Amino acid sequence: MTAEPDAAQPERLLRLAEVRHRVGLGKTMIYAMIGEGRFPKPCKITAAAARWSEREVDAWIAGVVHDSRAK
Repeated sequence: MTAEPDAAQPERLLRLAEVRHRVGLGKTMIYAMIGEGRFPKPCKITAAAARWSEREVDAWIAGVVHDSRAK
């Protein structure tokens, strides 16, 4: 059973440092996985700033846990 993000929670946008902390991966691996379509893409805030949807990152984490338990 996959945990669904709480729709009642306001949407937050996370900086790369927070995403790295939550998923335990480095910048290079995160961007490689984005390129492979295996990790949520960031939202471009400005030409120099990107942020990730907290809900999408939480859903990705829940999916990883679910998939690892299903094996």
